[in-house]
Amino acid sequence: MKKFSTKWKGSIKARKQRKYRVHLPLHLRKKLVNVHLSKELRSKYKKRNVPVRAGDKVKILRGLFRKREGKVERVDRKGEKLYITGIEAVKKEGTKVMLPIHPSNVMLIELDMTDKKRKEGLEK
Repeated sequence: MKKFSTKWKGSIKARKQRKYRVHLPLHLRKKLVNVHLSKELRSKYKKRNVPVRAGDKVKILRGLFRKREGKVERVDRKGEKLYITGIEAVKKEGTKVMLPIHPSNVMLIELDMTDKKRKEGLEK
């Protein structure tokens, strides 16, 4: 059975929607880690959301760490999670481990504009 099809347009069935997301290739998962922009960035770039990258500054909107800000350390496209500096849990043995946060629960405050292609894409 074919796992992923580029011809798939959509379905009402949640089972098929989940299957589509699970078998999505990594180069198309970029859209799943899109993050909302703050009001200032939204008015500046005329976009609602952009794919998040390591180095971007985000504000957490939901969960235990809401209202906290930090830089994105790592983006896990396969698991659709972000790892942010300062968002850690202490394990029983005393070591700290970074907690994963879903991209829908954060908002971009500051963009990392060191990449020329990203700059050009946003300013189109």
